[in-house]
Amino acid sequence: MSFFPNLPLRTARLVLRPPEMGDAEALLAMHADPEVMRYWATPPWHAVDQAVDRIEKDRASLLDGSAIRLLLQPTDGGPVLGAATLFAFVPECGRAEVGYILSREAWGLGLMQEALGALLHYGFGELGLRRVEADIDPRNARSATILERLGFIREGYLRERWVVGGEISDTALYGLLAREFIQRDRS
Repeated sequence: MSFFPNLPLRTARLVLRPPEMGDAEALLAMHADPEVMRYWATPPWHAVDQAVDRIEKDRASLLDGSAIRLLLQPTDGGPVLGAATLFAFVPECGRAEVGYILSREAWGLGLMQEALGALLHYGFGELGLRRVEADIDPRNARSATILERLGFIREGYLRERWVVGGEISDTALYGLLAREFIQRDRS
């Protein structure tokens, strides 16, 4: 039984569902793509064991309430296209972080904005979050655009924060408050 009730989430074009072991190959394909992983926190994957390990961790996190990572699958049952995650929960502050990844063939279709919109509704509604934060590489213009379209505000910039695959990168910090998201959603 999951710590998170009322899953999966559904949008017009997607089902956001917990990962299953049968998703390992699709996750490997997505995470092995250097373009998809360009601004990710780890280098590209190279073995299906990495996907299996991620699925096991994701399923355990759903059970213990430490994170919710849902895979994006078209409503027609096609292949997994990405993932959206709420993690780093700070219950006493009503805060969490959001992360996401999308396979290259799904870029430019508005699917991540749709998926994150559903996940944010869930987080602010069902989970009672007050604030959601995002930490992105500032060179990732697509990611910044998605966040800004959802109402996130860039609140900070940290220089040389990460080293991934030997490359030093900065961080742009974004934040979204529940009241802002709800107000924007009503407009």
